[in-house]
Amino acid sequence: MATLVRRWEANSRFGDLAIVGFLLVQCLDAVFTYLGISIWGPSIEANPLISSAMAAGGILTGLGAAKGVAIGFGMLLHLRRVHNIVALLTAVYFAVAILPWTALFLAN
Repeated sequence: MATLVRRWEANSRFGDLAIVGFLLVQCLDAVFTYLGISIWGPSIEANPLISSAMAAGGILTGLGAAKGVAIGFGMLLHLRRVHNIVALLTAVYFAVAILPWTALFLAN
């Protein structure tokens, strides 16, 4: 657990790659979610926080706000130099968001 919260040096190439990957995954998830909802309707969204935000504020507003919060927290972690957590979150998001959307799009 200590390795996850270890603070890196100020200039870290790993940290830069981790945050760029995190931003890319968040943007891909937003685009894939929007496309999925456009094709299959709002019931396709499995995350109850995202679907609640979209139900409350509309698809673009809810999705944009949710992704904005996620990106903001990711940037905060990056600025605090805990890049291992950013990298772990990137991998988790890739596994639980990007891969399922990709499988759905390729199946149809």
